[in-house]
Amino acid sequence: MSGRTASARTVRRLATTVLGALLSACSMMPAYERPAAPVAAAFPQSSALGEAAAALPWREFFTNERLRTLLDTALRNNRDLRVAALNIEQARAQWGIREADRLPGVGVAVGGNRARGSGNTTTTTYTAGLLVSSWEIDFFGRLASLAESGRAQFLATGEARRAVQVSLVASVANAWLGLAADDELLALTRQTLTAREESRRLVGLRFDNGASSELDLRQADSLTETARVALVQQLRQRQQNLNALTQLLGEALPADYTAGVGTQSVSLPDVPAGLPSQVLVQRPDVRQAEELLVSANANIGAARAAFFPRISLTAGLGTASSELGRLFAGGTWGFTAAPQLLAPVFDAGRNQVGLRSAEVAREVAVAQYERAIQAAFGEVADALAGRATLGDQLQAQSAVAQAESVRLRLTRMRYDAGVSSQLELLDAQRTVFSAQQAEIQTRLQQLLNQVALYRALGGGWADAPGAAPERR
Repeated sequence: MSGRTASARTVRRLATTVLGALLSACSMMPAYERPAAPVAAAFPQSSALGEAAAALPWREFFTNERLRTLLDTALRNNRDLRVAALNIEQARAQWGIREADRLPGVGVAVGGNRARGSGNTTTTTYTAGLLVSSWEIDFFGRLASLAESGRAQFLATGEARRAVQVSLVASVANAWLGLAADDELLALTRQTLTAREESRRLVGLRFDNGASSELDLRQADSLTETARVALVQQLRQRQQNLNALTQLLGEALPADYTAGVGTQSVSLPDVPAGLPSQVLVQRPDVRQAEELLVSANANIGAARAAFFPRISLTAGLGTASSELGRLFAGGTWGFTAAPQLLAPVFDAGRNQVGLRSAEVAREVAVAQYERAIQAAFGEVADALAGRATLGDQLQAQSAVAQAESVRLRLTRMRYDAGVSSQLELLDAQRTVFSAQQAEIQTRLQQLLNQVALYRALGGGWADAPGAAPERR
């Protein structure tokens, strides 16, 4: 007797193990492997030393308080960032639906039936109970694959939000730096216009007294009006930059808003580029492309599982009675279960085409992932090239502006002494103005390049209100 008992226990234990294995599902998903990065092993002109850009919060990269205030406002109000956050919630809900499909849905079923029998007798039956309607037992992992695909889509929206924030932070910083350069150029142009108007007045007096020719007068007129044209152009450019900044912030700025500083007083830290493999980890757009690849890979598992039978279960637990008042007190309780197996026999090639479609979708996702890596590599490489050359360019341009300023001073002294001509003086004035403008623009270009490098390396999404999901 004890032997039969032990044998029965062994059979029950084996049956439980087999049932557990079946219920844990046999996944048809291909094993995911990250594709090799189709780029060089190292960035040109880079250094792997120092703190990674993505680990450097934007509050530490941008230290100007005015700019920090603008960034806080943009992160709070920007509509693109708000849409990205809502997309996360929508994807979270879709993933929740996929997860819920793996569990049975239980509902309350209440009904009544009246039937006429022989001899004009009428039989009434009332029923009530719990009902599990068509629960698919996920033997082959179809639902699990769909749930994993939904999870990856959800995580991709989180990376998309980070990518939007990185772009937003860089765009606000660029607009603010452009505004700082505009204010510098406006100050320089107003100063130049005032000086040229005074020079034009003096040339006019000399012309009236016969000491200068009309040619000198018209050259002074041309130089003065050229400065006036530059002033109007810069006023327009400044207003356009202010409009762009207002749009990024999501709220209006005062009409007299200024950056408060010049480009000379703005200092941004250099960040190390590191290795291209770090871009895979730090760039939100690359991580988004990889999550979409994971989702496409999971969809192949669902497409493969479609070739195998689907097993669904309908079950009920309830009571029945001929009298409504005694339905629960004196009714007859019972349990019913109706398993159903649906095996594909002929589907006109639908499952095969569905599998091929899922495989092609994965190939597309691989190509998009590789393209994202190549684009990221190119952006970093371009920014590194700018960092390697713009410093020398700015130094040389500053030397040009300084030399032209000295030349203007000496030419004016020679002109006042009657040694140099009016033409030489006007040429010196024109040249020094162009050199000073170029110096400001080169300094702006260098600052914008530093922001571009920070953005290209994935920096700018830390210190944000709210949090985006991450793969654990």
